[in-house]
Amino acid sequence: MIEFVRNVRLWFAPEDARQEGETPDYRFSLANERTFLAWLRTALALVGGGFAVDQFLPDLPRPWRTGLALALLAAGALCALRAVNHWVRCERAMRRGEDLPVSRFPALLSLLIAAVAVVMVVVVLVGREG
Repeated sequence: MIEFVRNVRLWFAPEDARQEGETPDYRFSLANERTFLAWLRTALALVGGGFAVDQFLPDLPRPWRTGLALALLAAGALCALRAVNHWVRCERAMRRGEDLPVSRFPALLSLLIAAVAVVMVVVVLVGREG
């Protein structure tokens, strides 16, 4: 828990990470930043998808529409938070010369998106019959 709190503080003061270890090859830091930006693009796409489900599927029953929209919006929020936390953890590991941290988050996010996709397939098929 203490490590998590330290990582959260580094979200807002990344220059403090320079106090640890040695400066890694800048190419690795830039690759870490590109990965961070890719996760943010994913988060924005999820948020946009959640908004689109809520606004542009008026024929979908309200509980289904709200549930799908909230699932996508929550996934987008989690993805954005996870992106910055992973960026800090990787930057610290590189400075310390440690292995990069592993994460189950990509698998969990994939399962959530797959579940939403399955529900959307059902919605589309039921909508075509009705």
